[in-house]
Amino acid sequence: MAHLLIIGASGGIGLRAVEAALSAGHRVRALSRSAQAISVEAPPDSFEPFPADATDAAALATALEGVDAVILAVGAAPTLARTLRPVTLFTDVTRALLPAMQAAGVRRLVAVTGFGAGDSRAAMSLLERTGHDLLLGRAYADKTVQEAMIRDSDLDWLIVRPTILTNRPARGNAKVLRDPAQWRNGLISRADVAALLVREAATPTLSHEAPVLTV
Repeated sequence: MAHLLIIGASGGIGLRAVEAALSAGHRVRALSRSAQAISVEAPPDSFEPFPADATDAAALATALEGVDAVILAVGAAPTLARTLRPVTLFTDVTRALLPAMQAAGVRRLVAVTGFGAGDSRAAMSLLERTGHDLLLGRAYADKTVQEAMIRDSDLDWLIVRPTILTNRPARGNAKVLRDPAQWRNGLISRADVAALLVREAATPTLSHEAPVLTV
């Protein structure tokens, strides 16, 4: 049983990761500004909501006490403002988290970005890149910098790049595409992404890689 800190735990992949971790018997500390509103079924002493801003260094230092690994699943829904103005959420959180993990001696970091971040952008078709840039360009520019920050750290990191997300139940058929020649777009449920994050945080099999995840 691992003790996991899940950052961005109140929605999307983060909330699914909380559910998957508890289902697998792990202990979870769930960090989010709205953590107290998270409603999950959990055995006694296995779930700890931790209301905090993920860019708060002091809060992160406390949140990292006693944990074995971190799942970084901060997300931001596309809005008009995020298409028009620079996005710094992902780098702001990562900039605070990396030194906090180093200071706490927590080595394992499993972070979610997305297909189109970093060098996976080159695997997109021209049509995919055009639509992606219009809707998500600024957010993914920030995720690309975030990936570089994680790669430059001396942590035991894994970056997971899911393709288009759905809310379907987990099916256990996710393909982890490690070879850039195989990278392609597709669909993947948030639940399947979360299951992989939890497995890799608790019992690592991949390290210093950034695979694309699809079905």
